[in-house]
Amino acid sequence: MNLAENTPLERLFNGIVKENPTLVIVLGMCPTLAVTTSAMNGIGMGLSTTVVLALANLFISLLRNVIPDDIRIPSFIVIIASFVTMVDMLMQAYTPDLYKSLGIYIPLIVVNCIIFGRAEAYAYKNKPLASFFDGIGMGLGFTLAITVMGFIRELIGSGAIFGNPIGSLPDYAPSIFVMAPGAFLVLAIMITIRAHIINTIEAKKGVRLPVTHTDEEGSECSSCAMRMSCAGKFQKVEAMMKADKEAKAAAAVKAAPAAKPAAAKPAAAKPAEMTVEEAVKEVKAAAKQAEAAASKTVEAAEPPKKAEDEAVKSEAPKEEAPKVEAPKVEAPKEEAPKEEAPKEEAPKVEAPKAEEVKAEAPEEPKAEEVKAEIPEAPKAEEAKAEIPEAPKADEAKDEADEAPAPMSALERLKAMKAADEAEKEANK
Repeated sequence: MNLAENTPLERLFNGIVKENPTLVIVLGMCPTLAVTTSAMNGIGMGLSTTVVLALANLFISLLRNVIPDDIRIPSFIVIIASFVTMVDMLMQAYTPDLYKSLGIYIPLIVVNCIIFGRAEAYAYKNKPLASFFDGIGMGLGFTLAITVMGFIRELIGSGAIFGNPIGSLPDYAPSIFVMAPGAFLVLAIMITIRAHIINTIEAKKGVRLPVTHTDEEGSECSSCAMRMSCAGKFQKVEAMMKADKEAKAAAAVKAAPAAKPAAAKPAAAKPAEMTVEEAVKEVKAAAKQAEAAASKTVEAAEPPKKAEDEAVKSEAPKEEAPKVEAPKVEAPKEEAPKEEAPKEEAPKVEAPKAEEVKAEAPEEPKAEEVKAEIPEAPKAEEAKAEIPEAPKADEAKDEADEAPAPMSALERLKAMKAADEAEKEANK
Protein backbone atom coordinates (compact mmCIF):
# COMPACT_ATOMS: atom_id res chain seq x y z
CA MET A 1 0.00 0.00 0.00
CA ASN A 2 1.36 3.39 -1.05
CA LEU A 3 -0.09 5.85 1.47
CA ALA A 4 0.90 9.43 2.03
CA GLU A 5 2.88 10.01 5.19
CA ASN A 6 1.21 11.27 8.38
CA THR A 7 -2.30 10.67 7.09
CA PRO A 8 -4.85 8.90 9.35
CA LEU A 9 -4.90 5.72 7.23
CA GLU A 10 -1.12 5.60 7.01
CA ARG A 11 -0.80 5.96 10.80
CA LEU A 12 -3.33 3.16 11.39
CA PHE A 13 -1.59 0.83 8.92
CA ASN A 14 1.77 1.72 10.41
CA GLY A 15 0.72 0.80 13.97
CA ILE A 16 -1.08 -2.43 13.07
CA VAL A 17 1.29 -3.88 10.45
CA LYS A 18 4.58 -2.09 9.83
CA GLU A 19 5.52 -1.04 13.37
CA ASN A 20 3.41 -3.33 15.51
CA PRO A 21 4.54 -2.59 19.08
CA THR A 22 4.43 -6.24 20.16
CA LEU A 23 5.60 -8.18 17.09
CA VAL A 24 7.98 -5.64 15.50
CA ILE A 25 9.21 -3.09 18.03
CA VAL A 26 8.82 -5.61 20.92
CA LEU A 27 7.77 -3.08 23.58
CA GLY A 28 5.47 -3.50 26.58
CA MET A 29 6.52 -7.09 27.24
CA CYS A 30 5.52 -7.06 30.91
CA PRO A 31 1.72 -6.89 30.36
CA THR A 32 2.05 -8.91 27.14
CA LEU A 33 3.48 -11.95 28.93
CA ALA A 34 1.67 -11.61 32.25
CA VAL A 35 -1.92 -10.73 31.27
CA THR A 36 -2.48 -12.91 28.18
CA THR A 37 -3.69 -16.02 29.98
CA SER A 38 -7.08 -15.52 28.25
CA ALA A 39 -8.46 -13.68 25.24
CA MET A 40 -10.74 -11.48 27.39
CA ASN A 41 -7.80 -10.21 29.41
CA GLY A 42 -6.00 -9.33 26.16
CA ILE A 43 -8.97 -7.34 24.88
CA GLY A 44 -9.40 -5.44 28.17
CA MET A 45 -5.70 -4.62 28.52
CA GLY A 46 -5.36 -3.64 24.86
CA LEU A 47 -8.40 -1.33 24.77
CA SER A 48 -7.45 0.46 27.99
CA THR A 49 -3.92 1.02 26.64
CA THR A 50 -5.37 2.26 23.33
CA VAL A 51 -7.47 4.92 25.07
CA VAL A 52 -4.50 6.17 27.09
CA LEU A 53 -2.23 6.15 24.01
CA ALA A 54 -4.61 8.16 21.82
CA LEU A 55 -5.45 10.80 24.43
CA ALA A 56 -1.87 11.16 25.67
CA ASN A 57 -0.53 11.61 22.11
CA LEU A 58 -3.19 14.19 21.35
CA PHE A 59 -2.51 16.36 24.43
CA ILE A 60 1.28 16.04 24.17
CA SER A 61 1.13 17.14 20.53
CA LEU A 62 -1.10 20.12 21.44
CA LEU A 63 1.35 21.19 24.15
CA ARG A 64 4.57 20.41 22.21
CA ASN A 65 5.36 24.13 21.72
CA VAL A 66 4.67 24.93 25.37
CA ILE A 67 6.52 22.12 27.17
CA PRO A 68 10.27 22.91 27.57
CA ASP A 69 12.71 20.26 26.40
CA ASP A 70 14.38 20.04 29.82
CA ILE A 71 11.19 18.95 31.61
CA ARG A 72 9.38 17.09 28.84
CA ILE A 73 9.71 13.65 30.52
CA PRO A 74 8.05 14.75 33.81
CA SER A 75 5.37 16.49 31.73
CA PHE A 76 4.72 13.26 29.80
CA ILE A 77 4.38 11.33 33.06
CA VAL A 78 1.84 13.82 34.46
CA ILE A 79 -0.31 13.71 31.31
CA ILE A 80 -0.18 9.91 31.00
CA ALA A 81 -0.87 9.35 34.71
CA SER A 82 -3.96 11.57 34.52
CA PHE A 83 -5.54 9.47 31.76
CA VAL A 84 -4.50 6.19 33.40
CA THR A 85 -6.26 7.26 36.61
CA MET A 86 -9.44 8.01 34.66
CA VAL A 87 -9.36 4.61 32.91
CA ASP A 88 -8.66 2.79 36.16
CA MET A 89 -11.68 4.36 37.89
CA LEU A 90 -13.97 3.67 34.91
CA MET A 91 -12.95 -0.01 34.74
CA GLN A 92 -13.37 -0.40 38.48
CA ALA A 93 -16.87 1.03 38.22
CA TYR A 94 -18.21 -0.68 35.07
CA THR A 95 -16.11 -3.85 34.60
CA PRO A 96 -15.17 -5.01 38.10
CA ASP A 97 -14.46 -8.62 37.03
CA LEU A 98 -12.01 -7.55 34.32
CA TYR A 99 -10.51 -4.98 36.68
CA LYS A 100 -9.82 -7.75 39.24
CA SER A 101 -8.28 -10.08 36.65
CA LEU A 102 -5.93 -7.40 35.32
CA GLY A 103 -5.02 -6.22 38.82
CA ILE A 104 -1.90 -4.10 39.18
CA TYR A 105 -1.22 -3.96 35.42
CA ILE A 106 -3.84 -1.21 34.91
CA PRO A 107 -1.94 1.34 37.08
CA LEU A 108 1.32 0.18 35.47
CA ILE A 109 0.15 1.57 32.12
CA VAL A 110 1.70 4.84 33.36
CA VAL A 111 5.21 3.43 32.78
CA ASN A 112 4.39 1.41 29.67
CA CYS A 113 7.22 1.71 27.14
CA ILE A 114 4.80 1.88 24.22
CA ILE A 115 3.17 5.06 25.49
CA PHE A 116 6.47 6.74 26.39
CA GLY A 117 8.03 5.69 23.09
CA ARG A 118 5.27 7.16 20.93
CA ALA A 119 5.12 10.34 23.00
CA GLU A 120 8.87 10.94 22.63
CA ALA A 121 9.33 9.68 19.05
CA TYR A 122 6.19 10.96 17.32
CA ALA A 123 3.66 13.01 19.31
CA TYR A 124 6.21 15.57 20.55
CA LYS A 125 7.33 16.26 16.95
CA ASN A 126 4.12 16.10 14.86
CA LYS A 127 0.68 17.64 14.55
CA PRO A 128 -2.25 16.69 16.83
CA LEU A 129 -4.39 14.83 14.24
CA ALA A 130 -1.54 12.60 13.03
CA SER A 131 -0.47 11.99 16.65
CA PHE A 132 -3.99 11.02 17.68
CA PHE A 133 -4.32 8.44 14.89
CA ASP A 134 -0.79 7.24 15.60
CA GLY A 135 -1.91 6.42 19.16
CA ILE A 136 -5.02 4.63 17.90
CA GLY A 137 -2.99 2.60 15.38
CA MET A 138 -0.40 1.58 17.96
CA GLY A 139 -3.11 0.71 20.48
CA LEU A 140 -5.03 -1.42 17.97
CA GLY A 141 -1.84 -3.22 16.96
CA PHE A 142 -1.07 -3.94 20.61
CA THR A 143 -4.66 -5.06 21.25
CA LEU A 144 -4.72 -7.37 18.24
CA ALA A 145 -1.39 -9.00 19.16
CA ILE A 146 -2.16 -9.69 22.83
CA THR A 147 -5.74 -10.82 22.04
CA VAL A 148 -4.49 -13.45 19.57
CA MET A 149 -1.80 -14.48 22.01
CA GLY A 150 -4.34 -14.82 24.85
CA PHE A 151 -6.68 -16.78 22.57
CA ILE A 152 -3.96 -19.33 21.69
CA ARG A 153 -2.80 -19.73 25.27
CA GLU A 154 -6.35 -20.11 26.60
CA LEU A 155 -7.33 -22.61 23.89
CA ILE A 156 -4.26 -24.86 24.29
CA GLY A 157 -3.59 -24.37 27.99
CA SER A 158 -7.17 -24.31 29.34
CA GLY A 159 -9.27 -25.84 26.56
CA ALA A 160 -11.65 -22.85 26.50
CA ILE A 161 -12.45 -19.80 24.38
CA PHE A 162 -13.31 -16.51 26.15
CA GLY A 163 -13.87 -18.47 29.37
CA ASN A 164 -16.18 -21.09 27.82
CA PRO A 165 -14.75 -24.65 28.05
CA ILE A 166 -14.84 -26.81 24.90
CA GLY A 167 -16.04 -30.34 25.70
CA SER A 168 -13.47 -32.46 27.49
CA LEU A 169 -10.45 -30.42 26.28
CA PRO A 170 -9.83 -28.90 29.72
CA ASP A 171 -9.04 -32.40 31.05
CA TYR A 172 -6.24 -32.94 28.49
CA ALA A 173 -4.95 -29.41 28.03
CA PRO A 174 -1.23 -28.84 28.85
CA SER A 175 -1.17 -26.24 31.57
CA ILE A 176 2.32 -25.02 30.59
CA PHE A 177 0.77 -22.71 27.97
CA VAL A 178 -1.03 -20.78 30.72
CA MET A 179 2.23 -20.38 32.63
CA ALA A 180 5.18 -18.04 31.89
CA PRO A 181 7.08 -20.48 29.58
CA GLY A 182 3.98 -20.81 27.40
CA ALA A 183 3.82 -17.02 27.00
CA PHE A 184 7.39 -16.86 25.69
CA LEU A 185 6.80 -19.79 23.34
CA VAL A 186 3.59 -18.38 21.84
CA LEU A 187 5.16 -14.91 21.43
CA ALA A 188 8.14 -16.37 19.56
CA ILE A 189 5.85 -18.35 17.24
CA MET A 190 3.77 -15.28 16.46
CA ILE A 191 6.82 -13.13 15.67
CA THR A 192 8.16 -15.86 13.35
CA ILE A 193 4.86 -16.24 11.48
CA ARG A 194 4.51 -12.48 11.00
CA ALA A 195 8.09 -12.15 9.65
CA HIS A 196 7.51 -15.08 7.27
CA ILE A 197 4.35 -13.52 5.86
CA ILE A 198 5.98 -10.12 5.33
CA ASN A 199 9.07 -11.67 3.68
CA THR A 200 6.84 -13.70 1.33
CA ILE A 201 4.94 -10.58 0.28
CA GLU A 202 8.18 -8.69 -0.31
CA ALA A 203 9.64 -11.58 -2.35
CA LYS A 204 6.57 -11.69 -4.62
CA LYS A 205 6.46 -7.95 -5.20
CA GLY A 206 10.21 -7.55 -5.35
CA VAL A 207 10.00 -4.51 -3.08
CA ARG A 208 10.83 -4.26 0.61
CA LEU A 209 7.98 -3.10 2.81
CA PRO A 210 8.76 0.55 3.59
CA VAL A 211 9.35 1.51 7.21
CA THR A 212 8.89 5.10 8.33
CA HIS A 213 11.81 6.19 10.48
CA THR A 214 11.01 8.91 12.95
CA ASP A 215 14.52 10.26 13.41
CA GLU A 216 14.72 13.98 12.62
CA GLU A 217 17.87 13.69 10.52
CA GLY A 218 16.77 10.44 8.87
CA SER A 219 20.27 8.93 9.12
CA GLU A 220 20.71 7.76 12.71
CA CYS A 221 18.54 5.36 14.70
CA SER A 222 19.29 6.81 18.15
CA SER A 223 15.81 8.26 18.71
CA CYS A 224 13.87 6.01 16.33
CA ALA A 225 11.12 3.82 17.76
CA MET A 226 12.27 1.00 15.42
CA ARG A 227 15.86 0.87 16.73
CA MET A 228 15.36 -2.35 18.76
CA SER A 229 14.14 -4.43 15.82
CA CYS A 230 15.36 -2.51 12.80
CA ALA A 231 18.84 -1.25 13.75
CA GLY A 232 19.01 0.53 10.39
CA LYS A 233 18.87 -2.70 8.37
CA PHE A 234 16.24 -1.35 5.96
CA GLN A 235 18.39 1.65 5.13
CA LYS A 236 21.41 -0.61 4.67
CA VAL A 237 19.48 -2.95 2.35
CA GLU A 238 18.21 -0.05 0.28
CA ALA A 239 21.75 1.38 0.00
CA MET A 240 23.10 -2.03 -1.04
CA MET A 241 20.39 -2.46 -3.68
CA LYS A 242 21.06 1.03 -5.04
CA ALA A 243 24.81 0.41 -5.21
CA ASP A 244 24.23 -2.92 -6.96
CA LYS A 245 22.06 -1.27 -9.62
CA GLU A 246 24.63 1.48 -10.21
CA ALA A 247 27.43 -1.08 -10.56
CA LYS A 248 25.42 -3.12 -13.09
CA ALA A 249 24.60 0.00 -15.12
CA ALA A 250 28.26 1.05 -15.20
CA ALA A 251 29.33 -2.44 -16.29
CA ALA A 252 26.73 -2.41 -19.09
CA VAL A 253 27.98 1.00 -20.33
CA LYS A 254 31.58 -0.24 -20.41
CA ALA A 255 30.66 -3.49 -22.13
CA ALA A 256 28.63 -1.80 -24.93
CA PRO A 257 31.56 -0.28 -26.97
CA ALA A 258 33.68 -3.38 -26.46
CA ALA A 259 30.97 -5.66 -27.84
CA LYS A 260 31.00 -4.08 -31.38
CA PRO A 261 34.67 -4.81 -32.34
CA ALA A 262 34.39 -8.18 -30.64
CA ALA A 263 31.54 -9.14 -33.02
CA ALA A 264 33.55 -8.10 -36.12
CA LYS A 265 36.87 -9.62 -35.10
CA PRO A 266 36.58 -12.28 -32.45
CA ALA A 267 39.64 -11.93 -30.29
CA ALA A 268 41.50 -14.89 -28.94
CA ALA A 269 40.44 -15.96 -25.51
CA LYS A 270 42.74 -14.63 -22.84
CA PRO A 271 43.36 -16.24 -19.50
CA ALA A 272 41.28 -14.86 -16.70
CA GLU A 273 44.33 -14.00 -14.61
CA MET A 274 47.37 -12.19 -16.11
CA THR A 275 50.89 -12.31 -14.81
CA VAL A 276 52.77 -9.16 -13.87
CA GLU A 277 55.06 -9.42 -16.91
CA GLU A 278 52.15 -9.67 -19.33
CA ALA A 279 50.49 -6.67 -17.75
CA VAL A 280 53.72 -4.64 -18.08
CA LYS A 281 54.04 -5.63 -21.73
CA GLU A 282 50.47 -4.60 -22.46
CA VAL A 283 51.03 -1.23 -20.78
CA LYS A 284 54.21 -0.63 -22.82
CA ALA A 285 52.47 -1.59 -26.07
CA ALA A 286 49.60 0.77 -25.29
CA ALA A 287 52.09 3.58 -24.57
CA LYS A 288 53.87 2.99 -27.89
CA GLN A 289 50.57 3.06 -29.76
CA ALA A 290 49.67 6.32 -28.08
CA GLU A 291 53.05 7.86 -29.01
CA ALA A 292 52.68 6.73 -32.63
CA ALA A 293 49.19 8.21 -32.84
CA ALA A 294 50.43 11.49 -31.34
CA SER A 295 53.32 11.71 -33.83
CA LYS A 296 50.93 11.08 -36.72
CA THR A 297 48.66 13.85 -35.60
CA VAL A 298 51.66 16.23 -35.32
CA GLU A 299 52.85 15.35 -38.82
CA ALA A 300 49.38 15.85 -40.24
CA ALA A 301 49.19 19.28 -38.64
CA GLU A 302 52.53 20.52 -40.12
CA PRO A 303 52.40 22.02 -43.69
CA PRO A 304 53.87 19.69 -46.34
CA LYS A 305 57.15 21.50 -47.08
CA LYS A 306 58.70 18.68 -49.06
CA ALA A 307 55.83 18.56 -51.54
CA GLU A 308 56.09 22.34 -52.18
CA ASP A 309 59.87 22.15 -52.77
CA GLU A 310 59.41 19.34 -55.27
CA ALA A 311 56.71 21.28 -57.11
CA VAL A 312 59.03 24.33 -57.44
CA LYS A 313 61.84 22.17 -58.76
CA SER A 314 59.61 20.55 -61.37
CA GLU A 315 58.42 23.96 -62.66
CA ALA A 316 61.97 25.41 -63.18
CA PRO A 317 63.61 24.53 -66.62
CA LYS A 318 66.61 22.30 -66.33
CA GLU A 319 69.71 23.51 -68.34
CA GLU A 320 72.45 20.98 -68.78
CA ALA A 321 75.99 22.46 -69.00
CA PRO A 322 78.41 20.95 -71.58
CA LYS A 323 80.83 18.62 -69.95
CA VAL A 324 84.56 19.24 -70.76
CA GLU A 325 86.79 16.28 -70.14
CA ALA A 326 90.30 17.24 -69.00
CA PRO A 327 93.24 15.16 -70.24
CA LYS A 328 94.45 12.73 -67.69
CA VAL A 329 98.14 13.07 -66.83
CA GLU A 330 99.64 10.16 -65.00
CA ALA A 331 102.51 11.09 -62.70
CA PRO A 332 105.41 8.62 -62.37
CA LYS A 333 105.26 6.76 -59.17
CA GLU A 334 108.46 6.77 -57.14
CA GLU A 335 108.91 4.07 -54.63
CA ALA A 336 110.65 5.25 -51.49
CA PRO A 337 113.36 2.96 -50.16
CA LYS A 338 112.31 1.10 -47.14
CA GLU A 339 114.62 1.58 -44.18
CA GLU A 340 114.56 -1.11 -41.57
CA ALA A 341 115.19 0.07 -38.03
CA PRO A 342 117.86 -1.87 -36.18
CA LYS A 343 116.47 -4.16 -33.67
CA GLU A 344 117.91 -3.81 -30.18
CA GLU A 345 117.93 -6.94 -28.09
CA ALA A 346 117.16 -6.41 -24.42
CA PRO A 347 119.74 -7.87 -22.04
CA LYS A 348 118.59 -11.02 -20.48
CA VAL A 349 118.64 -11.08 -16.68
CA GLU A 350 119.27 -14.53 -15.36
CA ALA A 351 117.38 -15.45 -12.24
CA PRO A 352 119.55 -16.55 -9.29
CA LYS A 353 119.65 -20.23 -8.70
CA ALA A 354 118.05 -21.90 -5.70
CA GLU A 355 121.46 -22.94 -4.23
CA GLU A 356 122.72 -19.33 -4.19
CA VAL A 357 119.51 -18.15 -2.51
CA LYS A 358 119.96 -20.76 0.16
CA ALA A 359 123.54 -19.70 0.71
CA GLU A 360 122.62 -16.04 1.11
CA ALA A 361 119.79 -16.78 3.61
CA PRO A 362 121.05 -16.56 7.27
CA GLU A 363 121.10 -19.84 9.07
CA GLU A 364 118.78 -20.24 12.00
CA PRO A 365 120.49 -20.79 15.41
CA LYS A 366 120.37 -24.32 16.64
CA ALA A 367 118.52 -25.45 19.74
CA GLU A 368 121.74 -26.17 21.69
CA GLU A 369 123.09 -22.62 21.18
CA VAL A 370 119.76 -21.18 22.32
CA LYS A 371 119.86 -23.23 25.47
CA ALA A 372 123.40 -22.06 26.19
CA GLU A 373 122.39 -18.44 25.93
CA ILE A 374 119.47 -18.80 28.42
CA PRO A 375 120.79 -18.14 32.02
CA GLU A 376 120.29 -20.94 34.47
CA ALA A 377 117.91 -20.33 37.39
CA PRO A 378 119.49 -20.39 40.88
CA LYS A 379 119.09 -23.64 42.73
CA ALA A 380 116.84 -24.11 45.75
CA GLU A 381 119.77 -24.51 48.21
CA GLU A 382 121.41 -21.23 47.17
CA ALA A 383 118.06 -19.44 47.50
CA LYS A 384 117.66 -20.75 51.02
CA ALA A 385 121.15 -19.54 51.94
CA GLU A 386 120.38 -16.02 50.77
CA ILE A 387 117.19 -15.76 52.90
CA PRO A 388 118.13 -14.29 56.37
CA GLU A 389 117.23 -16.45 59.31
CA ALA A 390 114.59 -15.10 61.72
CA PRO A 391 115.78 -14.45 65.33
CA LYS A 392 114.96 -17.21 67.76
CA ALA A 393 112.40 -16.93 70.56
CA ASP A 394 114.98 -16.94 73.44
CA GLU A 395 116.98 -14.04 72.01
CA ALA A 396 113.73 -12.05 71.56
CA LYS A 397 112.89 -12.57 75.26
CA ASP A 398 116.34 -11.31 76.41
CA GLU A 399 116.05 -8.19 74.31
CA ALA A 400 112.58 -7.52 75.75
CA ASP A 401 113.96 -7.81 79.34
CA GLU A 402 116.82 -5.40 78.60
CA ALA A 403 114.47 -2.73 77.12
CA PRO A 404 113.41 -0.04 79.66
CA ALA A 405 109.85 -0.26 80.93
CA PRO A 406 107.56 2.60 79.85
CA MET A 407 107.11 5.47 82.38
CA SER A 408 103.78 6.34 83.87
CA ALA A 409 102.32 9.88 83.82
CA LEU A 410 103.21 10.62 87.49
CA GLU A 411 106.79 9.59 86.96
CA ARG A 412 107.03 11.84 83.95
CA LEU A 413 105.73 14.81 85.97
CA LYS A 414 108.21 14.13 88.75
CA ALA A 415 111.04 13.91 86.29
CA MET A 416 110.04 17.18 84.70
CA LYS A 417 109.88 18.95 88.08
CA ALA A 418 113.26 17.62 89.02
CA ALA A 419 114.75 18.85 85.74
CA ASP A 420 113.26 22.33 86.29
CA GLU A 421 114.69 22.56 89.80
CA ALA A 422 118.08 21.50 88.54
CA GLU A 423 118.02 24.22 85.87
CA LYS A 424 117.08 26.84 88.47
CA GLU A 425 119.96 25.88 90.73
CA ALA A 426 122.30 25.94 87.80
CA ASN A 427 121.12 29.42 86.87
CA LYS A 428 121.70 30.66 90.38
